[in-house]
Amino acid sequence: MNRALPDVRLRVPTDEDAVAWHRIFDDPEVMEHQGGRAAELSVYEELTARQRRHDAELGFCLWTMLDEDEQVIGFTGAQPWEHDWGPAGQIEIGWRLARPAWGKGYVTAAALQTLERLRAAGVPSVVAMVAAENKRSVAVTQRLGMRLAETFTAPVSRRLGHCYRLDL
Repeated sequence: MNRALPDVRLRVPTDEDAVAWHRIFDDPEVMEHQGGRAAELSVYEELTARQRRHDAELGFCLWTMLDEDEQVIGFTGAQPWEHDWGPAGQIEIGWRLARPAWGKGYVTAAALQTLERLRAAGVPSVVAMVAAENKRSVAVTQRLGMRLAETFTAPVSRRLGHCYRLDL
């Protein structure tokens, strides 16, 4: 039986969101599949600025995710794949969520909104690059109807990963 998804709102990241992202991602469990620790605040400042540019230029970005109480709980959205390996030229959907918000359906609800926005922007397909052992994110890709397209080894971490695809 499917439970109702929570109300979640997506907005273009603000300067203040860089501070919120830095704070909520300063959790080893949250960052387990992204190197184990949060980046410096300046990295999140640059990331939120880049997302504002993506939204203005492309019509989509990694949006700040807000819960029912308008509290920042992470991000969900999409951006061009930014590495020189993997799905070059593809649009990657992604998410990162504060630990207290896990298991409540926020990422699935926000990712479904993201897919609607990407369709409206004319994006033909998306990929999700997920660490193979990240069972929570693998489950989200399945709930979104994505299919496993390939397996890879990440060049820096040397961890096994999965590339999921979805035609929009």
